[in-house]
Formats: sequence, C-alpha cells, structure tokens
Amino acid sequence: MKSEREKMVVGELYFGGDPELTASRMAAQRLLRQLITSAPEDPAERERIVRSLFGRVGRAPVIVPPFACDYGWNISVGDDFYANFNCTILDVAPVTIGDHVLLAPNVQIYTATHPIDPAERRSDLEFGRPITIGHNVWIGGGAILCPGVTIGDDTVIGAGSVVTKSLPGGVVAAGNPARILRNVR
Repeated sequence: MKSEREKMVVGELYFGGDPELTASRMAAQRLLRQLITSAPEDPAERERIVRSLFGRVGRAPVIVPPFACDYGWNISVGDDFYANFNCTILDVAPVTIGDHVLLAPNVQIYTATHPIDPAERRSDLEFGRPITIGHNVWIGGGAILCPGVTIGDDTVIGAGSVVTKSLPGGVVAAGNPARILRNVR
C-alpha cells in the first residue's frame, strides 16, 4: 500500500492532512522562515538554506525572499537559478527547472489541483501534476504556470501571463491564456 507521500508524488489522489506530509510542510516552513530572516549581504547563508530546502540545486542559486513553497524537496533547479521576491511554488508534484532560469517578482508555479466533482472535492483529497521548465527560460512578473505544463528551452513568458498549456522551446508567449506571439530567433 502506498503512503500519502508516494501517491502525491506520482499524481494520484492523496490526503494532504496526512501526518507525514504535515510534518514535511512544517519543516519547509521553518527553512522558509530562516530564508526570510537571512541577511541579504550573506548569500552563502541563503544558498545553504536553499540547498537544505530543495531536492536538487545546481550552481549559484539566488532566491530573493519572501519565497513560498509547500515542501521544497519536490523542487529541482539547475545552475544559475534566480527567483525574484514573492515567488510561490506549490510543489505537491515534481517541479523541474533547468539552467539559467529567471523568475521575475510574483511568479506562481502551481502543481497542486483538486477534483472537479464537488463530492470528490469535499473528500479532502487532492492531487498534482508536474511542471517542467527548460533551460534559459525567463518568466515575467506575475505569471502563473498551471499544473502539468512544460516550458521548452529558450522561451520567454510575458508578465501577467497564465500558462494553461505546454509551450515549445524558442518562443515568446503572453496573455491569459498564454499564446505564442513569436519565435525568439
């Protein structure tokens, strides 16, 4: 029988109030509190906290607090990752971010979702869909990435966009819902 954590990670319905998951969220909250109170002139301390929080971290990550996530261990970032202030990553499913990715302020990455059927939703069960962001991606301020999307390498997402469907590499996309406006090259 799968644990609630195992169900959560593979995208099955799970109970978010499970004691193991609750303890894991509380551990993440403690690290996020440390990040918020860390000194901006001490980037090594901030990096240490990020490495303790995230599942995988490449070279030279920078996260400007405040930052929010559910668990942290379900987030993987590549080299030279930068997240400006007020970014949120709901990581009930894996979030995989490539090298040289820039998140502008207030970017929201949501893997978490709920059943559409009201009776099923009242059961307190939820699920998630993974999000993958390729290399050399820039996501503009206030953009929202919805559960299950993939963003290809070298893509730019315009400020305020809502990405509801996967986008290929090498494009500029914007709007609500986001649509491809042009190629990068």
